[in-house]
Amino acid sequence: MTSTPSAELAGFIANLSYDDLPASVRERVKDYILDAIGSALAGQRGDEVRQIRALATALGSSEEASVIGGDRLTLAGATMLNAYLVTAVTVCDVHRPTLYHTTPEVVPPALAIAERDGGSGKALLLAVAAGLETSVRIALGIDYPAFRARGWHSPGVVGPFGGASALGKLLGLNTEQQRNAFGLAGSQSAGTFAHWGTPTIKFHQCRGALSGLLAGLLAQQNFRASAEILTHPDGGIFNAYSDGGNPEIVVSGLGKHWMLEQIALRLWPAASSIQGAMTGLFALITKHDLRPENIIRLRVGLSKAVYDMHGTLPWSDKFKALLSAPYIMSIIVHDRRCWLEQFEPKRFQDPSVDTFTRERVQVVMDPTLQGTAAVVEVRTSSGQTFTDRRTCAKGDPDDPLTRAEIQDKLRTAAVGLLTREKVERTITLLDRLEDLADVRELTAALRK
Repeated sequence: MTSTPSAELAGFIANLSYDDLPASVRERVKDYILDAIGSALAGQRGDEVRQIRALATALGSSEEASVIGGDRLTLAGATMLNAYLVTAVTVCDVHRPTLYHTTPEVVPPALAIAERDGGSGKALLLAVAAGLETSVRIALGIDYPAFRARGWHSPGVVGPFGGASALGKLLGLNTEQQRNAFGLAGSQSAGTFAHWGTPTIKFHQCRGALSGLLAGLLAQQNFRASAEILTHPDGGIFNAYSDGGNPEIVVSGLGKHWMLEQIALRLWPAASSIQGAMTGLFALITKHDLRPENIIRLRVGLSKAVYDMHGTLPWSDKFKALLSAPYIMSIIVHDRRCWLEQFEPKRFQDPSVDTFTRERVQVVMDPTLQGTAAVVEVRTSSGQTFTDRRTCAKGDPDDPLTRAEIQDKLRTAAVGLLTREKVERTITLLDRLEDLADVRELTAALRK
């Protein structure tokens, strides 16, 4: 087989074994799966989930795959719905350099096939590792600034490759089949920022998961596709969606440097890019016992890219409230917490919160900041000024969530959906995922 980025990556995935995963990578992947499941449970409260559920149910009538916090649907239906649930309330992971939410496209199709085939926990863990590593490498190789300048959204374009890799491991695809799976994944790559501010921006994730499922299942039947979907001069992903990209990143250090370890997790349901500002404000509240009645001005500095997306966004509905920097800063001060109840109409329509947000919260573009760095400044009625400057958010690789914090996030998300026994069973099974003989024991615990 000709040595190309697609072929080399396909060979790496086809030959990857559980023993090839370093211990740190295994544990990190368990964190990602745990977080994805917690995010999906939280997502059951998303406003538009009922519409995605109706679509997923309409795809067929068989019931071979479990919905997290729900019942059973078809492989396609469960994959699509679970993927949307993971991202529904804006609390899932993010690969910050490429603004790519990775687990919605990888975990749901892997979970569906592992459940169907009675796969082991080791097999699931390996599949998710393969999917995350593949998609992060392709996302980095695509040259994100040029890609973003064309209006593309990473989850819908790159996500299918992650799902296709996960399926490749679970279905035992050989190198040629895996390469075909990549070609089939790339043929379904889509999704642009024209949909920003609407639920369709999250539909990209669930469509990406379904595309990965279809790519893997079709490649298993030896369906042929492009031999080089990434760098082909006529319609390869890197040329059609970017400026040629950096193909060497895709294959450099395969199996030695695990890029999936740079995926960040979120502690709070809110836009990923303002988690740094949220981290800073929570730190100030904890340190100085700040109260809304004592705050004259709350000023938040964001980079231009983050300010343009979140700095002036209104909070007129739940989805916009989850993305609005002014509202989120205000509600943290008022409630001293940030979870789903802070984004219900009774909170974002509260006159006192609304007035405080409009009159005392000032979100500005700070030209000294890059990426998701943030500066939070609070001036109090006593004349004091407190400042917190953050280069990263809680949950980023430089300040990661602990396993216990992710477990607590799942416990909080599961309230009203799963019994306490099922929640603790899920946590135990995921903590020792490598010892699980049959993933169906896990999916049984996840059903409502």
